[in-house]
Amino acid sequence: MAKKDYPNWSKEELVRELKKVEKRKKYGLVWEDKLEQVALLCKEKLPVLVEDKSKEIVTDKEKPNHILIEGDNYHALSVLNYTHKGKIDVIYIDPPYNTGNEGFVYNDNIVDREDPYRHSKWLSFLEKRLKLAHNLLKNSGVIFISIDDNELFQLKLLCDSIFGEENFVANLIVQLNPRGRTLDKYFAKTHEYILVYAKKFGSAGIHEVTKSEEMILEYDKQDAKGKYRELELRNRNPVFNRKNRPNLFYPLYMNVKTSKVSLTQGNDFVAVYPRNSKSEDGCWTWGKEKVEQNINELIGKKVSTGAYRVYRKDRLIKNGELATTKEKALWLDKNINNENGKEILNKLFGRPLFDFPKSPDLIKKCINLSTTKKGGSVILDFFAGSGTTGHAVLEINNEDSGNRKFILCTDNQDNNGSGLKIAIDICYPRVKKVIQNLEKESKGKLVKNMPGNLKYFKTDFVDAGSSDRNKRKMVDKSTEMLCLKEDCFDGVKEGHKFKIFNNSQDKLLGIIYDDDGIEPFKNEAKKMKKQFIVYVFSLDESAREDEFEDVKDLVELKPIPAVILNVYKRIFK
Repeated sequence: MAKKDYPNWSKEELVRELKKVEKRKKYGLVWEDKLEQVALLCKEKLPVLVEDKSKEIVTDKEKPNHILIEGDNYHALSVLNYTHKGKIDVIYIDPPYNTGNEGFVYNDNIVDREDPYRHSKWLSFLEKRLKLAHNLLKNSGVIFISIDDNELFQLKLLCDSIFGEENFVANLIVQLNPRGRTLDKYFAKTHEYILVYAKKFGSAGIHEVTKSEEMILEYDKQDAKGKYRELELRNRNPVFNRKNRPNLFYPLYMNVKTSKVSLTQGNDFVAVYPRNSKSEDGCWTWGKEKVEQNINELIGKKVSTGAYRVYRKDRLIKNGELATTKEKALWLDKNINNENGKEILNKLFGRPLFDFPKSPDLIKKCINLSTTKKGGSVILDFFAGSGTTGHAVLEINNEDSGNRKFILCTDNQDNNGSGLKIAIDICYPRVKKVIQNLEKESKGKLVKNMPGNLKYFKTDFVDAGSSDRNKRKMVDKSTEMLCLKEDCFDGVKEGHKFKIFNNSQDKLLGIIYDDDGIEPFKNEAKKMKKQFIVYVFSLDESAREDEFEDVKDLVELKPIPAVILNVYKRIFK
């Protein structure tokens, strides 16, 4: 039966079709989804991690453990959806721009400019990864995505559908080539973009920045409390006025002799209302309660037009710290351009490896806007490439004695025919070189939490079938995932069918691989008399609580592999 032969359709068929039509988006991005082999593989095989101990870097076990994962980022993100769901503070990515000239690979084939499905392949590729990345962000988390004109508008619509249009923060314009590209036909392009989205807009962890020297010069007045500048208390935005902010329209009273401001009328006082130059009613920026609390910070003045105005003292030092301001959406800093990125990479390796590598200073700018030195923020880059994000995190920690941690994900493809593999020949050596250089620089200095340690993992697979045998294989392969999830990597004890790990914060992790390991583990837990997080093998979703009754005060039980498999079911459905 032809699909559009509606007159001959049954009532049930018509109802089903109508429901499909109702679900279709009325507005948004539409493309032909192109199946991807790395995603199809997960119907048969499930990704896990295997640590390559030969690439581990240890500088100080009291310092953060950074993570580098070698493998396709779709598989790496799938693992992280179990280990780091809701744990990531900041994501920065520099995905393929889909120019047709950069070697963007889809299903083992380079996508060139003449490919009729070029945009569909790129959108299919990125959508899968951004959906997984969305799950990883904390509610206060933020994602920064570098992009150029080729896919900017498609990416904006794609991110609106994944992160929500209401969580769009900004489209930053970033000057990365001040001289302009000479190959451009009509305009020499100097800039790219960074799209910024929040997990939840109202909770976004984006900070203000320290004011520039030029801005500090505006604070040209001083009293006993320190330097300040005068800002008009009237809200100068015409959108806000007496009609839509009636609680912010009220009279203030100015003493014409002393310029003092009051909420009450007195001798030598004149009433001042928040009116504009056309005598239209506007509103104040402060309510009465705030005015009353800060009345001594207000000054009245008679301006050249003869009208009276009220100003507030905007202090340079607030709560003991230098005043801050919102970051501008136009970035022109010289140190963030690609030439700087290329010079840094060339200095590390002695030769050019990438045509347009991002500068660490660009990524540091993003990280500084969305993290603080305290709290152990986690920064993820799942298009890690040469490892610029790892480089940036290490440098920031060195500068402010912070304890941020990075997770880098990159494949190990050949780098543009150079014969060098991206993960093992470029990304890993770069991170290692930066750590070694920072170690040398920090000798004789008091540097905390630097340069940090590195754990190197590779993606691997187990069979996806739901048999008991496959479940046991998943448990046997789960050690690295569980250590990563709990940030416990230091082996304390290995017994019959169980292992115990801890970290520098004295957190204890127990993994029980088989029924036979339960009693030996419990005996060890009784000896240690400390609190454990325990992952115990189970063929179902129970954590075998009845078998741990005698140590229930010491253990927090979690079943494996059921929870891991449930995560994968949601992803690979």
